[in-house]
Amino acid sequence: MHPMPTDKLSRRTFLRRSTQLALTGTALPFALNLAAIGEAAAFNATDYKALVCVFLYGGNDYANTVITYDDASYNLYNTIRGGGTGQTAGGIALAKADLTPTLLNPVTALAGGRQYALHPAMTGLANLFNSGKAAVQLNVGPLVVPLTRAQYSGADRVTYPLPPKLFSHNDQTSIWQSSSPEGSTIGWGGNMGDLALSSNANSLFTCINVSGNAVFLSGDSALSYQVSTGGAVAINAVKNNVYGSSAVKTALATLVQQTRSHTLENEYNRVTTRAITAEAQVTSSLAGVTLSTVFPSGNSLADQLKMVARLIGARTALGAKRQVFMVSIGGFDLHDNLIAQHPGLLGKVSDAMTAFYNATVELGVANQVTAFTASDFGRTMTSNGDGSDHGWGSHHFMVGGAVKGQEFYGPPPPVSVSNTAAAQDQWHVGQGRLLPSTSVDQYAATLATWFGVAGNELAGILPNLRHFGAAAGRPDYPTNLGFML
Repeated sequence: MHPMPTDKLSRRTFLRRSTQLALTGTALPFALNLAAIGEAAAFNATDYKALVCVFLYGGNDYANTVITYDDASYNLYNTIRGGGTGQTAGGIALAKADLTPTLLNPVTALAGGRQYALHPAMTGLANLFNSGKAAVQLNVGPLVVPLTRAQYSGADRVTYPLPPKLFSHNDQTSIWQSSSPEGSTIGWGGNMGDLALSSNANSLFTCINVSGNAVFLSGDSALSYQVSTGGAVAINAVKNNVYGSSAVKTALATLVQQTRSHTLENEYNRVTTRAITAEAQVTSSLAGVTLSTVFPSGNSLADQLKMVARLIGARTALGAKRQVFMVSIGGFDLHDNLIAQHPGLLGKVSDAMTAFYNATVELGVANQVTAFTASDFGRTMTSNGDGSDHGWGSHHFMVGGAVKGQEFYGPPPPVSVSNTAAAQDQWHVGQGRLLPSTSVDQYAATLATWFGVAGNELAGILPNLRHFGAAAGRPDYPTNLGFML
């Protein structure tokens, strides 16, 4: 078992625990220790910062996104994926010549002469990388504790627990967003929002989702406020005439907002009133924001990110100092038709994130906004004939002016499909599934630290982080990966 050490107890954890204890009448003695927990942990932001999670639903194929380019590694990739002779395309392998325009040129050369290129459809992100505004985190995925291939294959699940329900879409999506499998109700984006609530004039606009409902932005106190690509979602019968009658609209608006004596009815009306007030504030605030940045049409992710950019542009009117956003795009579960469908998806991701970065430049907040990608899991290096199957670790992007760009972070995994004891296979668990060399908790902690979360709050946000870093005796798995300024 891996119990939470008492020295890692955070203010957020205290609040949750004391609420639970209050139900049994035992909160007061526990509350007397509040001063020892570190009140300064709840930061008071004076500047503006935003994190934007770009979730790729379905499990993105890492091998055809960030593609190994040096001859030795590319030739292995080409052979495993069924490519043609002379480094040409075939099976689910891309031709090397097609990768030259999106070759990534890092400031620091990778060991062993390793090189990477992005998919040819990702020219925008390749240009951001090469101009120092984007970086790549190699081989990141859910881990409870650091693992070697031998420990993964061994029987000691007490000392070396695995993330629950590996390779399951719903569960791994939830674990990426919340550190727990499907059914979790609290996400690490929402946990950060909990700490940021007091920094914002209207706490409701701390966590905003433009893609629907997701656990990522749900906190203990922070709510996931949902908007559409067109703006705040209105209650039509309150905003517009009913049956052509303004009198009916007014009457209905009164009924759904008036104070009631019944507790549940009153709470329902209170929430409705909050929604109506918030919609009016968002609509009014967005009316004052215009963008000249061109976002690509026919791209749902671009539409979502354009709304995020407009909301960031309205930050002063909304009273926001710290915000966490989520957008998403689906379709990455490509067991079939990888070569036919993957380019279009990656092109949309690249074009949308590039336009979004340009919009932050226009708004003057490029150094204050960081976008990052996440996905259920990576996929197998091996082909199943027309696609790739569920994997584990994957490569992800960080974009923004505060990113230490034009760099790769984490060790480049060798190209292999084996799970032998050989050194070149240490990061593989069969079929080219990557055993993550970096955990989601490390990735998230690096972003959270830049966002303003104090070191003694991180364990309360990311429960597995206590197993990583120098304090846990694992300096080879640092809690800050170093990709943020």
